[in-house]
Amino acid sequence: MTLTFSTEQLQALCDTAAQAAQEAGQFIEKLDRRNLQRMFKNTGSSNASQLVTEADIHSEKIIHRHLKKVSAPLNIAFIGEESSLNTPSNARERFEKPYFWCVDPLDGTLPFAEGRSGYAVSIALVEQSGKPLIGVVYDPNRQALYHAIKGQGSYRNSTPFNQAQHLEKVLTVYADTSYKTQPQYKSIAIALEKYAQALRLDGVKFVYGNGAVNNACHVLNSSQSCYLKPPKKEDGGGSIWDYAATACIAHEAGAWVSNVHGRPLALNRRDSTFMNHEGVIFASNNQVAEVLMNALDVRNSKLRF
Repeated sequence: MTLTFSTEQLQALCDTAAQAAQEAGQFIEKLDRRNLQRMFKNTGSSNASQLVTEADIHSEKIIHRHLKKVSAPLNIAFIGEESSLNTPSNARERFEKPYFWCVDPLDGTLPFAEGRSGYAVSIALVEQSGKPLIGVVYDPNRQALYHAIKGQGSYRNSTPFNQAQHLEKVLTVYADTSYKTQPQYKSIAIALEKYAQALRLDGVKFVYGNGAVNNACHVLNSSQSCYLKPPKKEDGGGSIWDYAATACIAHEAGAWVSNVHGRPLALNRRDSTFMNHEGVIFASNNQVAEVLMNALDVRNSKLRF
């Protein structure tokens, strides 16, 4: 029998996740990045996806310590980016229990290790069906805590989002550095330029180098912006822990989040945790999302691998 959480239970779980994210983020921020122990894992095809440090590993331990206290009585599984690679049996629990925590203990490891901003801690509570119920993100560099509970709105440092207060004169596109090598790059850039001209904006600005979680949060803080991960054949495109929390936060904030076909993100498919099969779109509004999908020509192309 699937447990249905009460409003009070969801709030308590969200509070625990927020406490865990902040403690992990404060630990990360105090580390001396000059002497980090660096390792590489066999995931994805870029340095950003393969790099792992002691910060990632210890951050996940902090988060797991907090969450395990509330997980057992509520039959919640745990899948963290680092532990799921080393303990596959733990990762399988997300198919066996009605809910699971989906944790990225340090998203944006590469910018963190290079001494830049663009990293964050991400925690989500996800139904076995793949629907996120809770999203919590902590950005240690900005000391910003984002959180959302399904059906209860989205918050930044306890203040509700109101994108109308942040009207932009430029359309900002957040993307990975490798995005410039994508075959669709030129057609998407042209489509976004036309959109900006139609709205009499002052052009399009591309911002590179942040982690996926940070990119999505930037979209939420702007009235004209987007973050795109096009589909590709190779494993990669981020994993479920890169998008689960921000998918909940974005939806509750009234922003757009979907795959490139406009459908909800598949956050618990059985064959892989990667998202390259259908891509990812975050957009500050439906119009920007429509421009991206038209530029990718999703109505005339399968764009699924």
